[in-house]
Amino acid sequence: MRLLLVMVAALTSPIIRGAAPAATVDTITISSALLPQPMKITVAAPCEVPAEGCPTLYLLNGHGGDYRNWPKILPVDSIAAHYGMVIVCPSGMNSWYWDSPADSTMRMESFITNELVAAIDSLYPTRPQREYRAVTGLSMGGHGALWLALNHPDLFGSAGSTSGGVDIRPFPKSWNMARYLGERDENPEVWNNHTVTNFVDKLAAANLNIIIDCGYDDFFYEVNCELDRKLNEAKIPHAFITGPGGHTFAYWQKSIYPQLDFFARKFGIMK
Repeated sequence: MRLLLVMVAALTSPIIRGAAPAATVDTITISSALLPQPMKITVAAPCEVPAEGCPTLYLLNGHGGDYRNWPKILPVDSIAAHYGMVIVCPSGMNSWYWDSPADSTMRMESFITNELVAAIDSLYPTRPQREYRAVTGLSMGGHGALWLALNHPDLFGSAGSTSGGVDIRPFPKSWNMARYLGERDENPEVWNNHTVTNFVDKLAAANLNIIIDCGYDDFFYEVNCELDRKLNEAKIPHAFITGPGGHTFAYWQKSIYPQLDFFARKFGIMK
């Protein structure tokens, strides 16, 4: 599959943590026959790169968002510099990060796993092994991160979710899911086969480092608790963090930092 990559913006931004090195922040565009339109991606990369390269963290946006969401709520340049990670923020296009069985033009899962990861590894100084690649996201992106990781453990060694819609079935009329799966009551098997909580066995087999969180006041709180229960029942090691907070940017501005530390420890760049 031919990729068209266009660098549309590049800048060097100041960092905010002591004397850490600066990072570059780029916006790139990738066109693919797997998607209904070109995808824009924000990529932050540290300017100082060790000889072995940098780990990579994919940050997935929620429904209604795009490549600009995480950079609006986080200083991705400072994070990239501080942790020594390449930070990749793609556009989810409301896809829930599936290959849609109802719309052949939306193959987001295949695009990310077959094309985007390879493109990032070719453009940036990454360490391309699974143990140095993580994926997490908020809301729809939380579900997407776990979905991608459990189905592609050859690519991702660590996965997270913050306020993730980890069980889609209680929300049949929400967030464009019926567009990409068909109506739930008419396609229950399809919905069952596209929700993360039904694949704890695959999470176990994937041998992932897993961290999830959700605020008490979030409408996804109960489904996250259920996923935690299933993971515990299956004796799958993971971190589950709960506390005050709803489905808000204010919550995600704080919730992502324990995940960043978690991934940094798994990458071996922080103790």
